[in-house]
Amino acid sequence: MLLDIQGLSVSYETAMLLNNLSIRVDEGELVSLVGPNGAGKSTLLRAITGLVAWEKSTLKGTRAGDITVEGTVHFAGERIDTLPPHEIVKRGLLHCPERARVFTEMTVTDNLKAGAYLSRDREQTQRNLETVYQLFPVLKERGNQISGTLSGGERQMLAIGRALMGQPRLLCIDEPSTGLAAKLKDELFERIKSIRDSGIAVLLVEQDISTAFELANRNYVLSHGKVIAEGTGDELLQDETIRKTYLGL
Repeated sequence: MLLDIQGLSVSYETAMLLNNLSIRVDEGELVSLVGPNGAGKSTLLRAITGLVAWEKSTLKGTRAGDITVEGTVHFAGERIDTLPPHEIVKRGLLHCPERARVFTEMTVTDNLKAGAYLSRDREQTQRNLETVYQLFPVLKERGNQISGTLSGGERQMLAIGRALMGQPRLLCIDEPSTGLAAKLKDELFERIKSIRDSGIAVLLVEQDISTAFELANRNYVLSHGKVIAEGTGDELLQDETIRKTYLGL
């Protein structure tokens, strides 16, 4: 087992965002998190990668500081929920946040190199860069272009490419297809499948449930911060209550 989350709860003041949640991701697996808006999917990714704990430790005295986190997160056999985000990145667990948050005033190439900021091996960084270019050829073509001028699809590819520069063992991707046209969405999901096929595990939050089910080895359905169901796409779609109540299908 690569990622093992047990009894994870996160609350902001009186709002319970995650409630005693347990999931796992195995080596080389693509697992999707689906469910209605506000189910806690993005919070889960932020908790896994240390961002919720970082807010708790650095923003005390503010509303964001009123955070309670319970439970454990193990990655590759090591407990990581007590580690700061940069140490979690070093271990190969990386987060690609929603809305393709790139450094808009930097070039495409500089954005990608920023993803390797923890690396001291320039040759490895260059090899990683070539790997990203093979996966997303358009990023090589746009290398000297200011990232803020890219299309939405290109920015999303850049955000994923930047995360790949950190050599992840597990890549958490948050709603990559939001706002993309159908053709670009299909292309992006093909690239995510290629990432999984290369041996990198993927934990995917996605609103396009049909596509997520096609890609994923397993799926978790979340609602109100809890895991409501787990299974393959076919298994979940056979449950009429899950399909209608939690997936809107």
